[in-house]
Amino acid sequence: MVGLTGPNASGKGEAARLLVATGCTAWSLSDIVREAAAAAGLELSRDNLIATGVRLREEGGPGILAERILPRLTRPSVVDSIRGPAEVEVLRRSPGFVLLGIDAPIAIRFDRSRRRGRLGDGASLEEFGAKEARENAATETGQQIRKTMGLADRTLQNDGTLGDLEARLRAAIRSLGRRLPDETS
Repeated sequence: MVGLTGPNASGKGEAARLLVATGCTAWSLSDIVREAAAAAGLELSRDNLIATGVRLREEGGPGILAERILPRLTRPSVVDSIRGPAEVEVLRRSPGFVLLGIDAPIAIRFDRSRRRGRLGDGASLEEFGAKEARENAATETGQQIRKTMGLADRTLQNDGTLGDLEARLRAAIRSLGRRLPDETS
């Protein structure tokens, strides 16, 4: 199983799609948050999702999102949107789990976020950066992306093409002694 962490618009979703193409099943801790926000009748804006994630962690503990996804991981999987050290701790219970950090310079990430047009990402580079600073909370119930990145088994720079990202993903996974489902030998 491969876990993905990294800041907003770093390419985690693209990495997940590339891993799905190899035969992995995709899961996202953000799906747990989206399900809870939708059940509460909230608009699925970035701010509401962050607040919902914090609430879930306050109520169920800092590893609750991973606890809720763990039973779904029954075959080779990629788990996206890992944002806290406690989530990594829970996922490491799964045999063969590796955590990959995906990163890119903030200007590239801001440009990507503008192109995808996701609600609440930030209208300026300054606002985008300020929202990112909030995502690096010092509390266990907040998002701790940089701290989680520090737990990655490998960190990949995603500052090139999708082909570059795929090559870097495959190389990182092989360097950790793992194989993807589409690699037979």
